[in-house]
Amino acid sequence: MKLIVKDMDIATGDVQVVIVNEKDAHELDLHHMDRIVVRKNSKKTVAILDIAESKKAVSPGHIGLFEEVLDALNAKHGDEVSIDIADKPESVTYIKKKLDGKRLTPKELRVIVEDIVHNNLTDIELTSFVIAGYTRGMNMNEVAALTQAMAETGDRLKFNKYPIVDVHSIGGVPGNRTTMIIVPILVAAGCIVPKTSSRAITSPAGTADTMEVLCPVSLSASKLKKIIDDVGGFIIWGGAVNLAPADDKIIHVEHPLSIDAEGQMLASIMAKKASVGATHLLMEIPVGRGTKVGTTREAKHLGRHFAQLGHILGIKIKTIITDSSEPIGNGIGSVLEARDVLWTLKCHECAPQDLVKKSLWMAGILLEFSGKARKGKGYEMAHRLLATGAAYGAMTRIVEAQGGKMPEPEKLAPAQKTFVYRAQKTGKVRTLENSSIAKIARMAGAPIDPDAGIYLHKHCGDPVKKGEPIMTIYSRSQHKLSYAIRALKKLDGVIVA
Repeated sequence: MKLIVKDMDIATGDVQVVIVNEKDAHELDLHHMDRIVVRKNSKKTVAILDIAESKKAVSPGHIGLFEEVLDALNAKHGDEVSIDIADKPESVTYIKKKLDGKRLTPKELRVIVEDIVHNNLTDIELTSFVIAGYTRGMNMNEVAALTQAMAETGDRLKFNKYPIVDVHSIGGVPGNRTTMIIVPILVAAGCIVPKTSSRAITSPAGTADTMEVLCPVSLSASKLKKIIDDVGGFIIWGGAVNLAPADDKIIHVEHPLSIDAEGQMLASIMAKKASVGATHLLMEIPVGRGTKVGTTREAKHLGRHFAQLGHILGIKIKTIITDSSEPIGNGIGSVLEARDVLWTLKCHECAPQDLVKKSLWMAGILLEFSGKARKGKGYEMAHRLLATGAAYGAMTRIVEAQGGKMPEPEKLAPAQKTFVYRAQKTGKVRTLENSSIAKIARMAGAPIDPDAGIYLHKHCGDPVKKGEPIMTIYSRSQHKLSYAIRALKKLDGVIVA
């Protein structure tokens, strides 16, 4: 059947959707959520069908195309297209197989990942795959096959250098901006560090959000290769270069369900590392109240799986388990975290010492692991590179190569609406619960408002007198600030005893 295009002027954000009038749907025996092939000249795409019950939405003889379909076909309003019924993807059979508790072969997982990347699965089918992985689990052969499929169905950055060093934290700790200090230390030592980072999902800021305060983080693959040749490292948003694109689609499903299947999490992280050609990886697993991993036992279990997967993929992995019962640094939120990073790199008196010590410790491990420092001398080398300004110089080169300019930290001003939370009694700060602090900062506007967030005046173990400030909340609007204050009082994430 040939139909005339109506531009719906609506984007789904991902899934390809079309709408036909119920009269045309009845003639072709089409139903809601059916797949149809849409063709325009030599171009074609598979889309999910919605049905209009009135002429007002889409009249007979016409087809409403959402933006993703228009782009796929290079079509515009008034063009003529043809439609036909599409076969159900082969991957649906394999998803059902996983739901039944059976193991999937590398070929079957590759087919599923390819269909995810090419938007051939409906929301229900993709969600079923995520749920199957969560409830049925995956063995290491499946995880390795999923990892390789995710890496191979996206772009890959090849630098023809050795070693290529990387660092990753599985997250859950607000303010943990060690990456932005470790990378310039390593680059100053002569390491190659192509660091791809994520944006915030449930946190007040991701590394990419914080780095974006200083410079652009969405760069082309050709630009990144030049930066590696000229500077030796970068810190960018991984989503900008289409690395393991299936990962972002899986995370999109996991987030509203608040699930994080172990096998898919392992594949998610390691696919990104394989995509940049990492040879040496330091993996941090934070453990503590309000983090993603609750106990040391769970962290060790996860660490063993990372080691197994690294062996299969040819990536040398060193895993560290960190006590992370409270936020790292003082600033929580993109601008406030960037300010902490710059103070640290400039060895300023305002630099948060917990962030300094953790960054130097992790950088030292990587300097030894990659062969840049002798055993037992990594921390000393990292400290020297920071204290002499070499790390700050490396960060300046990275920022400028990415199209930015290093600001003075004092000019990174937080939002103007503020609330100071003061101690209700004299004592010691016993608890600054990670998830509560993250929630409060997000209610204040982070990360959408980069200058919103929290500044911590005190940390766990610090003595405090009644009336002394424990934290300041920053927000762009009084409305958001009020939400954050209510969250602070309701969550009880700050305890003084």
